[in-house]
Amino acid sequence: MAAQAEFSPAAPAFVSRSDGSPFPPKALSADAAPFSPLGPDGWQPGPPSDAERQFIRCSAKLRALRPDSSQLRDELNLLFDQLLSENYNRTFNPNISIRPEDVCSLLKHASSLVPLNQEHLVVKLCQLVHHLLNQLKVIMDELTLDVLVNYTIRGLKVCSAWTHSDVLLALSTIVYGNGPQCHQHLSDLLGEDGVLLVYSSPSQPDMELRRVALTCMANICLRIPGQPPLDDQYKSVCFRVFLKTLQSLRPPDTDELFYCMLIQAALKGLQSCLSGGKWKFGGGEELGSAFATLKRLMFQGTPGVSVEWPAVLYPAPLPQYEGLSSLKPPEPPKTTEPPKNAAAQGKSSGNKKRKSRGKVKKMSAEEIKGNDGEEEDTEDMAVAQKAATGGRGKEGSGGEGGSLSKPFAPSLYPSWKQSSSDSEFSDPEGGAQSKLRLYHGRVRQGALYCLLAVVKGVEKRTLYGYWSSFIPESPIGGPPPLTLLTIILKDPSPKVRACALQVLSAMLDGSRQFLGVAEDTASPRTSYTPFSFSLATAIRELHRALSLALLAETSPQTLTQIIKCLAYLVANAPYHRLKPGLLSPLWRQLRHYVRHRDVNVRVSVLTLYGALVTTQAPLPEVQLLLRQPENSSTGAGSFTPQDSTLSWRQRDGVSSPSRTPVTHSPHNPHTPREEDSSPPWLLQLCVSLVTQPREDQSDSEGAGSGGAAALEHSPVRLEALQVLSHLVRGYFTLCQPCLYEIGQVSARCLSETDPSIQLHGTKLLEELGTGIIQQYRAENNIPESVRVPMSLVVQFWSDVLSGPLNAALQNEQHPTLQTSACDTLSSILPQAFAQLPEKTQLMCITVLLGLTYSENYLVKTAAVRALGVYILFPCLREDVMFVADTANTILAALDDWSANVRAKAAWSLGNLTDTLTVNMESVGVDFQEELSDMLLLKMLQAATKASADKDRVKCHAVRALGNLLHFLRQSQMTRSVFQRPLEDAVRALVKTVKSEATMKVRWNACYALGNAFRNPALPLDSAPWSEDAFSALCHVVTSCKNFKVRIKSATALAVPAQRSCYGDTERFNCVWRSLATALENSEDTNDFLEYRYSASLRHTLSQALLHLLSVCQAQDMPAIGASLAGEEGKGIRVHLVKYLRAEEGGVGGAEEEKDVGADSSNPQQRLRGLQQTLIRLKTLKAEGERSQEEESHKEVVVEFLEDLLKSCEE
Repeated sequence: MAAQAEFSPAAPAFVSRSDGSPFPPKALSADAAPFSPLGPDGWQPGPPSDAERQFIRCSAKLRALRPDSSQLRDELNLLFDQLLSENYNRTFNPNISIRPEDVCSLLKHASSLVPLNQEHLVVKLCQLVHHLLNQLKVIMDELTLDVLVNYTIRGLKVCSAWTHSDVLLALSTIVYGNGPQCHQHLSDLLGEDGVLLVYSSPSQPDMELRRVALTCMANICLRIPGQPPLDDQYKSVCFRVFLKTLQSLRPPDTDELFYCMLIQAALKGLQSCLSGGKWKFGGGEELGSAFATLKRLMFQGTPGVSVEWPAVLYPAPLPQYEGLSSLKPPEPPKTTEPPKNAAAQGKSSGNKKRKSRGKVKKMSAEEIKGNDGEEEDTEDMAVAQKAATGGRGKEGSGGEGGSLSKPFAPSLYPSWKQSSSDSEFSDPEGGAQSKLRLYHGRVRQGALYCLLAVVKGVEKRTLYGYWSSFIPESPIGGPPPLTLLTIILKDPSPKVRACALQVLSAMLDGSRQFLGVAEDTASPRTSYTPFSFSLATAIRELHRALSLALLAETSPQTLTQIIKCLAYLVANAPYHRLKPGLLSPLWRQLRHYVRHRDVNVRVSVLTLYGALVTTQAPLPEVQLLLRQPENSSTGAGSFTPQDSTLSWRQRDGVSSPSRTPVTHSPHNPHTPREEDSSPPWLLQLCVSLVTQPREDQSDSEGAGSGGAAALEHSPVRLEALQVLSHLVRGYFTLCQPCLYEIGQVSARCLSETDPSIQLHGTKLLEELGTGIIQQYRAENNIPESVRVPMSLVVQFWSDVLSGPLNAALQNEQHPTLQTSACDTLSSILPQAFAQLPEKTQLMCITVLLGLTYSENYLVKTAAVRALGVYILFPCLREDVMFVADTANTILAALDDWSANVRAKAAWSLGNLTDTLTVNMESVGVDFQEELSDMLLLKMLQAATKASADKDRVKCHAVRALGNLLHFLRQSQMTRSVFQRPLEDAVRALVKTVKSEATMKVRWNACYALGNAFRNPALPLDSAPWSEDAFSALCHVVTSCKNFKVRIKSATALAVPAQRSCYGDTERFNCVWRSLATALENSEDTNDFLEYRYSASLRHTLSQALLHLLSVCQAQDMPAIGASLAGEEGKGIRVHLVKYLRAEEGGVGGAEEEKDVGADSSNPQQRLRGLQQTLIRLKTLKAEGERSQEEESHKEVVVEFLEDLLKSCEE
């Protein structure tokens, strides 16, 4: 792209006319302006501006010139001067509508008229190229780009050195965002001895040329969204140049201000290389070098920092700390304090009090208002110049002149909040120093932006090794390390502090697995410090430093970043493994910012509260905080310096009663019983933010025209609704007394016109419904007295379903809202649904069935899923008509184009077939006979087809196949119309078991085969597909890497209740050998994660082997006896003894055992079953030619079982 922003051909701007009409009457005459058509927006273009007329005139003259003209040089000089004298910036002159093709045509023709030996004209042409492309934001065509790049490259090679600065500037404008389009010129620019490499080299004496060359390379590397990236070869070349520039020291004869500009250009280039992709610039050494360089530049020009920086940062476990060779004293004058305080000046906490100028507190509010809203230059220069009146100055500078002021803040107050003296330089020096501080700040900001790009581009696992270089542990004596927290606490620029917070947030984002190792609940060892304890200490240091930053920050933008950073920390830290007490101070500190005048701060505070009630919920410390009454956390020691400005709705620490409804009077002491029954303060706050009008309309964001009746800003209300949802999800018991009130809030949200508010209202209802369902789940063992009473649940849903939720379900203009409303319908407690009026039940079912035909796939997905939930309701699953309607709807959805719809349809089909098997046992044959045979056939065929779909569809389709094969009756299987689909269904399951699909799919396929084997009508002994089914299960039980798949295959092999189901002797022996081999190899795995299932696998295999012994016949004895008589038998015996004694149980044992009846038995029942097997085997009579062999092996088996029984009874 040719300019610094995309150019969009603007329609002619609106032109204000004195007569108020867009079409004023015009008299017809020969002198009248020619007819011009309407613009694209229907308005007639306004008259061209002076700059536009000048451009048109000069462009026409320029195109009329020919290279052989005698006055060419003078004419070009004049035309170039006239074009350069105009301002084409649309910000100042919005009426300009110069077409990009006219600019391209002019520049191409001008370049053909200016020979390279006319260097003054070359310079003016380059200035014109930069002027037009930069101000008009022109997107050049490929021909113009090629002509201009070629012209400037030739100019750099031919023209004198004094012209190169302007030529390079023009080139940098031409190639802005157009790097990939310049591929034919990249070898001349960035190849070996390329012109840009020559000018950007550290050996280049002209610093201005070097700076512009770096800018040109940065513009080549810049990637515009939608454009292809620069080739990695050239990007790596640029990266090395940028990094080498940043690593090079300032030449002694170079002005520091100009050196900062050079570093800024290199940092912008480095950021362009790093942004929007993964790290591709080498291994550990290169990455460590980049980290070290950026860390050094993070502190460029920071007062009081003089450090011997390492050239490379190494990841842990090779810790590397900066050696503080000579820490500059913050102030030249000697201080009268003892030397022991010198180290403490670099820290952010302590017990001493500092002295500072008395006007700091008085001036803070005015400076907040004056500085934070201005541009970077004005803001940072103002901070630097006003350091003596409360701005951020040098650390420890409050010591000078301390006798003139009274101490007002403890030393934990960050030192940049103290005053600094302006006596270091005179007034003329002050302006230069301020400008230098400004440029240093820009360097630090650029370094942090580059670091942010590196953090986002490097793999998390690699990044964790460098944490100690940027996130400290708690300092133990000596000066604190220089880290991101140093910048957050002490940098004088709010923009730099905000950048550091963004980097820290990016490092914390997604670090839950890494931080999950942290633990400090136990006392650390004295001999060494475990990594888990060090990580816990780092988390505590982050809390401490960010709390201090929160206390002292005055910029609303930076304050927002601090709170967001805290939210990332809270969301990823393992507080259940840390000593309690980290969250309580933060919880109380945040309450003062809930009423901050800046809406972004208020939103971020609510986001942080949402993180607090989400992390590892329910967390005991958060539960305690939620139970505290509203006024318990306000009091001495909790006042913040910003109270005078941020508490614009809260005067003297007392909230307005109309804003925050309080159950009890804040002036009366609470009894413990009252505290338990009162709703959480956070819940009351969120309800008030959503429903109550704001009292004060003096918001800087605009109060609107509603006066006192205006509600909170939409982002605040949305975030408050999200916090309510988090509260209900994580701490339902505390929210339970306010169930009806929260439902009213949701109903009010659904009645509004804002779709976002409506959407969050439905999500809140869904969370309420889910919380009630969790209470009534049998496995949660929640006493009846603690649950929400059933009558209240029924009344709640009756009110909801008769309210505005119906409108949301039918709101076709907002499909996302319809989707969420469907999810809300699926969160109704089944027992409560049964007690709803029949009319209400019918409405829910009818709406869901209708929405499955929606054209929006999101709505269709949610509706199909909701039907899959409803089919499990006890009051609906026995209704044959509802089952049939739901089945037809699901079958239609299985043919949808969207994979999401098909996946949910397959899941719902699995639920529906689960219902069939339940009804088969509870209702009996009557239900099977009422259900249409053709509908069953369609479901079987649809599930078979879906088993060949994507894995997320397949995993549910195979489950449905297993249920259907279990459900089919003998009369149906014998019908010819069922025989081919039946065979296809079993072969689909066999194929899935053998496939390389995901383990969940194969697990479900094994389960499905076992489920099918439970059907006694299935011809396992004679069907042609039976051999393949047993063969697939035998193969998987011995060879699959995933132990859960092995467990399910072993379970399936133990399902057939009759010996005849296993087929002939060869097949039965194959099953036995496979199970025995699997038991012998049950600990062989290369994946450590599988070991947690090894005990459960042995448990299931032992049960399966005993099951085979219980059904075996005389012809099976030779194979079984040979197996038990050898070394294999000794191993089997050991595992069977453990199983019979119940000495071993896997982590997943209970989960895996529920599908096999014997698994849930106690040791006495298992021994009783073994005794019955032994009695049966003794009565077996061998017959036929091999009777003697069979009899002898039978004795081996009987002896083995007797010995086994004796061992278990000892």
